[in-house]
Amino acid sequence: MSAPSYTAPRTPRRTTHRAPAPRRSSRGRRPADRPRRSVLLTALMGLTALYALMPLAWLVINATKTQRSLLDSFGLWFSGDFVLWDNITRTVTYDDGIFVRWFLNTLLYVVVGAGGATFLAVLGGYGLAKFDFTGKRAVFATVIGAVAVPATALAVPTFLMFSELGLTDTPWAVIIPSLISPFGLYLMWVFAAEAVPTELLEAARMDGAGELRTFFRVALPLLGPGIVTVLLFTMVQTWNNYFLPLVMIKNPDWYPLTLGLDAWNAQASTAGGTPVFDLVITGSLMTIVPLIVAFLLLQRYWQSGLAAGSVKG
Repeated sequence: MSAPSYTAPRTPRRTTHRAPAPRRSSRGRRPADRPRRSVLLTALMGLTALYALMPLAWLVINATKTQRSLLDSFGLWFSGDFVLWDNITRTVTYDDGIFVRWFLNTLLYVVVGAGGATFLAVLGGYGLAKFDFTGKRAVFATVIGAVAVPATALAVPTFLMFSELGLTDTPWAVIIPSLISPFGLYLMWVFAAEAVPTELLEAARMDGAGELRTFFRVALPLLGPGIVTVLLFTMVQTWNNYFLPLVMIKNPDWYPLTLGLDAWNAQASTAGGTPVFDLVITGSLMTIVPLIVAFLLLQRYWQSGLAAGSVKG
């Protein structure tokens, strides 16, 4: 008969209960994912925004006033009757609707000039970024030099050249110089070099796509944010162009808005010309509204381009 086996009792483990660490107050601690706040930078940005928006606020407020209220009241506050719609009606009907003619002229210069400059900048920037050819360094130096030369320095030589061709005092005298944008070309050159992968173009060529089809079907969608940026730059430059039309155009029927409003301002500054001072202010407000609308409509393309770049990275 075998002896029964004996099993020693298990010694219970001693568990130590640690007291929970005291929680720190969340008031004095900044989460790691929250960006730092700088009072100085916030103040500087506020001053910059105030400086940029002050002229716009002045235009909006004074465009609602009568001619008498403009002379008697403080410029940064409303006073008297609200006559914004009456001022707009007077602006577009004054002098047989010449303001509408100036607006259409500016629109023509922007659509043909700025649109053509953007198209040429996209083609040139893509070609310079993705193709190698003899003299590429010289082209790069020429583009950089053209960016450094101010447009006002070229106005008089351009006038003399167009005068020999018989193109002065015509819309072509404003449209043709607007087709050249060295800064837009350089910007598209840099953007296309980074935004369009060379491997993607080679894959399209191996699939039998020609150069035009590769550009329009593969490269062009990737260049969207850069195209919008160049388009806005050239559009604002052409819309606000003053010195070139001043040199090239003498016929008021071909004036852009900048020259037309300057002519009204000169009329308002002379004796007996004060009744059109309110039209100058209202016309200036109506001039900048299309630019604001264009920026608001096209900013989503910038946002989509940034999002695409973050996903790609």
